[in-house]
Amino acid sequence: MIQLSNISKTFSSQELFSKLNFKLNSGNRVGLVGRNGSGKSTLFKLILGELSADEGDIIIPKNYKIATLKQHLTFSEKTLRKESSLALEKEMKYDTYRVEKILFGLGFVQEDLEKDPLSFSGGFQIRINLAKLLVTEPNLLLLDEPTNYLDIVSLRWLKTFLRSFEGELILITHDRDFMDGVCTHTMGIVRKKLEIIQGDTQKFYKQVLANDELHAKHKVAQDKKVKELEEFIAKNKARASTASLAQSKVKQLEKMDKLDDLGFDNDLEFNFNYKEIPAKVLLDVKELSFGYKPENVLFKNITFTLEKGECLGIIGKNGKGKSTLLNTIAKELKQLSGEVAYHGSTSFAHFGQTNIAHLSDKNTVMDEVYVGNPKLSESQVRSICGAMMFSGDEAKKKISLLSGGEKSRVMLGQILARDVNLLFLDEPTNHLDMKSIEALTLAIKNFKGCVIIVTHSEELLRRVCDRLIIFAKNTAEYFDGGYDEFLNKIGWQEDEAEEKIKVAPKSNNKENKKLKADLVRQRNKITAPLKKKIQKLELKIMELEEKLEADHQELIKASNKGDSASLMEISKLVSDEEKQVEKLFEEFEEFSIELEVIDEDYAKKIEEVS
Repeated sequence: MIQLSNISKTFSSQELFSKLNFKLNSGNRVGLVGRNGSGKSTLFKLILGELSADEGDIIIPKNYKIATLKQHLTFSEKTLRKESSLALEKEMKYDTYRVEKILFGLGFVQEDLEKDPLSFSGGFQIRINLAKLLVTEPNLLLLDEPTNYLDIVSLRWLKTFLRSFEGELILITHDRDFMDGVCTHTMGIVRKKLEIIQGDTQKFYKQVLANDELHAKHKVAQDKKVKELEEFIAKNKARASTASLAQSKVKQLEKMDKLDDLGFDNDLEFNFNYKEIPAKVLLDVKELSFGYKPENVLFKNITFTLEKGECLGIIGKNGKGKSTLLNTIAKELKQLSGEVAYHGSTSFAHFGQTNIAHLSDKNTVMDEVYVGNPKLSESQVRSICGAMMFSGDEAKKKISLLSGGEKSRVMLGQILARDVNLLFLDEPTNHLDMKSIEALTLAIKNFKGCVIIVTHSEELLRRVCDRLIIFAKNTAEYFDGGYDEFLNKIGWQEDEAEEKIKVAPKSNNKENKKLKADLVRQRNKITAPLKKKIQKLELKIMELEEKLEADHQELIKASNKGDSASLMEISKLVSDEEKQVEKLFEEFEEFSIELEVIDEDYAKKIEEVS
């Protein structure tokens, strides 16, 4: 159990918390919600001791262990056994059986122990880090956006795991469905205070709304009373006969605990501009196939049509080709075979993480919205900027000074400015908080045109998708139905079965074992150079991103000082670094896909002889 008492924290001139209080009881699993920038991650850092509060106390019982799962996965050892053993305390450093027991409980098998941690999928890399946390036997898990970069299958596994965790949990995630499926309580940072209820996010936001309405009623009544007192004092303070009574009213006014006006945060607003089109069918895809190499095909023979008002979801594990399929349909990549045909009056907009690179660092937020539609008036552009949380002078901010999340919002603003009837959306909920995701969901549902969306959010899939393309079992298939219908008829059993194979007893047949060993050696010989390249690229990307973050800060400082010479120099440096990162990511994706194709090919061969 931990307790926070009267915690206050301010960064520069921005106050995050004021007299914040919180008590975590035994067995509580708490979902922490709040607007981006409200201080959720800062609260975690205060609990972990990575930051100090300006005021107040954080009380943590003796021997109460707190563990946190980092968003960025980094491994320093070459085998799973050694990597996981890093978590053992000095007096237990040879007790590797403790780690192995937890690893086997998380779905790994004996032969996995000698594998490189980087050779596992993103979902299993999360499990490696979980094993390292669990071996310390923590009482409390602090999880900050653990769902980032996980595919649907990994998300479903993690949800089940966290439900069975016996200690306490505080979870930050923008995935409302995931949070509600795991947590017993919902807690929110609301106007610099913490509010907590037992129940899900829907119940929490209803309670916040009810509290706000009650506060507003009391404020109206109090304002009326204050006005009456002030009028009485003004009329009677100068008259000798009523001066003492007026003074009594002054004291009454001074003692009154005046209620503040509620400050409401701006929410993102979405309203896609639909361009009328006479056609019923906007998109016709026939026998579409793609691969970076003819021998490594990511998907083949995809066929579907999309009519006005329909939404198609593309789902599956990471690295299977979901974004590639979307980019091929958007004609940003050239297919190996097949046809993508738009109606002549189709006008589309494409939101994807790589599209952020199309923004010009020299432009302001307003400039980029004008790029979406030069015909808009300044008031219309400012309205869109405001909807994307760039109000006032923020709308004139240079793109070079924005974070990745802010650039994503600029891209969305640019799409809102366009007149379109077909939307391509690749993970549009990244960098958005819960309320903004809700606004986006409603906008997609209300859009009269067509939408194709790539997402791992099961809630979003349920609410907007009419049909699906599912990447599973080394192929992509069209499914004529929504997400719940897919779960009922097909589900992810095939993927779960693949995982169960990993823990199934292996054949004792000597010949099979020899064939299997030969296949493993062949695979390792082929994949070793690729893994080295991927690892080097990851390190380069991490180093560059750290440097980029530091240079962004220098850029802001130069901008604040009005140092134009430094501003130009650092802007060029930042631009060059961003291009380098983009190029490295492209190489990383290509090598990762190649590695995954090889691994899957050999996994089939190994399974056949097992």
